[in-house]
Amino acid sequence: MRMWWFITTLAITAFFCNSPVYAYDNNPLQDICVAVNDSHASVFVNGKICKDPKLATANDFYFSGLNVSGNEVPGLGFALKTVDVNNMPGLNTLGITLVRADLEPQRIGPFHMHPRATEMITILEGTT
Repeated sequence: MRMWWFITTLAITAFFCNSPVYAYDNNPLQDICVAVNDSHASVFVNGKICKDPKLATANDFYFSGLNVSGNEVPGLGFALKTVDVNNMPGLNTLGITLVRADLEPQRIGPFHMHPRATEMITILEGTT
């Protein structure tokens, strides 16, 4: 009977001690995977077809337009402009999305969360 408890305790301890090993995100499959709308491209990653890395250009990692306000969100008192893989193809597989949010005075951003992501805020005008 003691041996049964020892083996059970050992198995449970081994399970909980090894579980943190699995608590991480996998490394990206490759350094860059510039999204492209080309049916002849062979690599399909993150829901997008990848451009040959030798054909990547600086324009794949450039977006102009964050200098103007985005679309107003009705009833919430702010406007958003989002930059993601759809308008900056070089962001594919990097896990990055840029957002410009213009809040009206006395407004706050609604409660939200970003699973497996981080949010960084830079205030250009006004206070927190």
